[in-house]
Amino acid sequence: MPRRPLLALPLLFLLLLVGCKGNSTVPQVVDPALSESTTTLSAETSAAPLAKLRVKLELVLDGFKQPLFVTGTGKESSRLIVLEKSGIAWVVENGARSRVFLDLTDAVSTQSERGLLGMAFSPDYATDHAVYVDYTDLNGTTTISRFIVQDGVVNRASESTLLTIKQPYTNHNGGMIGFGPDEYLYIGMGDGGDGGDPEGNGQNLGTLLGAILRIDVAGNGDYTVPADNPFASTSGARPEIWAYGLRNPWRYSFDRLAGDMWIGDVGQNKWEEIDFQPASATGGENYGWNKLEAAHGYPPTASAPAGDFTMPVIEYDHDAGESVTGGYVYRGTAFPQMQGTYLYGDFVSGTLWGAQRAADGTLESRTLLQTELSLVSFGEGDDGELYVLDFSGGALYHVVAE
Repeated sequence: MPRRPLLALPLLFLLLLVGCKGNSTVPQVVDPALSESTTTLSAETSAAPLAKLRVKLELVLDGFKQPLFVTGTGKESSRLIVLEKSGIAWVVENGARSRVFLDLTDAVSTQSERGLLGMAFSPDYATDHAVYVDYTDLNGTTTISRFIVQDGVVNRASESTLLTIKQPYTNHNGGMIGFGPDEYLYIGMGDGGDGGDPEGNGQNLGTLLGAILRIDVAGNGDYTVPADNPFASTSGARPEIWAYGLRNPWRYSFDRLAGDMWIGDVGQNKWEEIDFQPASATGGENYGWNKLEAAHGYPPTASAPAGDFTMPVIEYDHDAGESVTGGYVYRGTAFPQMQGTYLYGDFVSGTLWGAQRAADGTLESRTLLQTELSLVSFGEGDDGELYVLDFSGGALYHVVAE
């Protein structure tokens, strides 16, 4: 779950908090230049300017129980997979649940922010039929496993556990996994939980918490560490780390055309942030937590510290929302006016924002839609169409342009 320590409270109280929505404060662009990006931006020429872009959400299917993630199947089909917190993943076809794709309910802890949190299909899925899953086991340990799909469903007996990470608290477990353009598996890990990162994991290269990991899962054995990982040869550092200084990178994505990485990192007291890595990045970024909260010193009374920190490209305060949900750059074909627009939202305020880069590389962000939904996750179909899940309403929506 993306929420901060409040998720340790009863769900009813959380839902009452989610009901307090409606502020339309616009996020601020921290770094408008994005000067490191290698994107030519040629694909953005057909996009409507943000000021003219109008979007709405079309209901695809409701009746889910606390859905957390939606993804395509990686084999150029119209099928979607929707993950529920309890450990069930559903196949959605033609606007209906056609079958259970995976059932881990007997193996998953759902306390607080735990559950079935992420899924990624192998880049070679057409031949290896492998799917990777991030879940918290009954002991609350983050578990990254590989499964094999047979006859359209996951074979539970095929599970091969690649990586386990103990969690000191029940919140800030991260959960997003996805393959980058380099076909390595990226894993988003929160700082381990509680408030303010009491164990200092965000700035500790000796732990896998508070970081984005990058591993090579090619083949059928255990994972290996890519030789060009930034800390692969650093004494005392975990070689799996790609970037660190993150509080809870609940959802991130790769632009399927440009290769850039967009990270939504959930804040603490005052600030939410979107971080950006150009496709040319070589890793090693320190996003500052818990010395920084977005571009501001943490704790709030502290001045911004000196250091080699990578600033967010977008931030917003808690007048606009309280739990950022990172999204995707639209690369579908059904709505050319959305082409190249990065869509993201907030779990608490229900606001959906868009960000676009102009031809000179400058970035702009605007409110596109105010909803009453708990925007827990965006997702991308095989065709590049974008979807969003409402956690408390249990519904899947298609993001469309008007």
